[in-house]
Amino acid sequence: MLSSLKNHPFAVEAFFKSSMVLTFAIPKEQLQGLIPECLQLDTFNDKWAFVAVAMVQTKNLRPKGFPAFLGNDFFLIGYRVFVRYTNKSGRRLRGLYILKSETDKKKMEIMGDLFTHYNYTTTDVNSTKHENTKEISSRGSGFRILFTGEDEAASLPATSPFADWKEARRFAGPLPFTFTYNSATKDVLIIEGVRQNWVPQPLNIIDYSFSFLNTPEFKNKVLANAFIIHNIPYYWKKGRIEKWEE
Repeated sequence: MLSSLKNHPFAVEAFFKSSMVLTFAIPKEQLQGLIPECLQLDTFNDKWAFVAVAMVQTKNLRPKGFPAFLGNDFFLIGYRVFVRYTNKSGRRLRGLYILKSETDKKKMEIMGDLFTHYNYTTTDVNSTKHENTKEISSRGSGFRILFTGEDEAASLPATSPFADWKEARRFAGPLPFTFTYNSATKDVLIIEGVRQNWVPQPLNIIDYSFSFLNTPEFKNKVLANAFIIHNIPYYWKKGRIEKWEE
């Protein structure tokens, strides 16, 4: 009974004050071992696979339909692999597979681990504004991003495999679905996110470091794109489970 609670038993809604995503391109062979058997890597030019680092400032996160004043504000950090899943009806779904989740408040860690498989941990998050730049960092988690504000005229990172921002937006996140897999039962948990007016704006990243990505699986990573979006209502549908058959 308690284990079923982790399968997103009800819809959840929140207001995204901001969502910043940095996407890293990595040779697909390096990421293959990080995803379960039911998923396929979502690749570009049959060469690159992608890991997104998403940093979301949420407001009034709560069960869908509850009054906003009962919600809570959290900063959420997620490390996700871009993947595809073919469901039982034959539809190919683009989505994300979770590698690591962090938050700035213990309450979110407790509630998140009760109702999801995201395995939240609590960390410090520090946001600083300089004269012309902004910085988000965490001493506990060992990450730092220095960037300027959104800029339509910003150039793609010099390391990007994409030719232009239009190509890069296909891997901007978040994608419509998130997947969790139970290898013992071969159950695939599918969570669908719903949003409107999702028009991410390019960011100019000056410098970055993520200790989580400093492992052999990510050793050849290159920054592929960086986007930010503001003030978006968002909700996640109740999770649904289907059996995977090879």
